[in-house]
Amino acid sequence: MNLLNQAFEFSENEEFDKAIICYKEVLEKDPKNILALIDAGTTLQNSGNPEDSLTYYDKALKINPKNLDALINKGAALHSLGKFNNAIAFYDKALAVDKKCAIALAYKGLSLGELGKTQNALDFFKKALEIDRDFELAILSKKTAQDILKSKIKGLKQTRKL
Repeated sequence: MNLLNQAFEFSENEEFDKAIICYKEVLEKDPKNILALIDAGTTLQNSGNPEDSLTYYDKALKINPKNLDALINKGAALHSLGKFNNAIAFYDKALAVDKKCAIALAYKGLSLGELGKTQNALDFFKKALEIDRDFELAILSKKTAQDILKSKIKGLKQTRKL
C-alpha cells in the first residue's frame, strides 16, 4: 500500500495522528500533491482542528483555485469556526465552478440557517435536492428549516391574537 492510501486508511479509522504523519511525508516529497493537501486538511478538520486545516486548503487553492474539494472543505472549516459569511463566500466560489454542486448548495444553506436566514437556507436545500433527491443532509435540513418557519408563523399568529 502506498503512503497516501495508508494515510487515508488511518484517517478513515480515526487514527488522525498517524494519518497526518503520513500526509506530511507525502508532502515532503511532493509539496504540490493536491490530494494529500486536501486529505490532510480533512483529517485535521475531522480530528477537531478546523483552524489548522485551513493552511492545507489554502495551499491546495494556491495550486488550483478552482478545486471543488478544497473550496467546499475550506467553507466547511470556516463554518465550523462560526465564520458563516466567509464559509458562504467559499461555497459561492465552488458554485461558480459547478453550479450543480449539491453539497455546496446544501452547505451554503446550513451557513445561511446559522445566520438566521431560514427561508434562504430552505431555498438552497431545495436546490440541492433538485440535483440529488436522496441527499440526506439536504432532506433533513430542509425539514428542519420548514419546521422553524412553521413555528415562526405560528408564533406570529399567536402574537397577533394577543
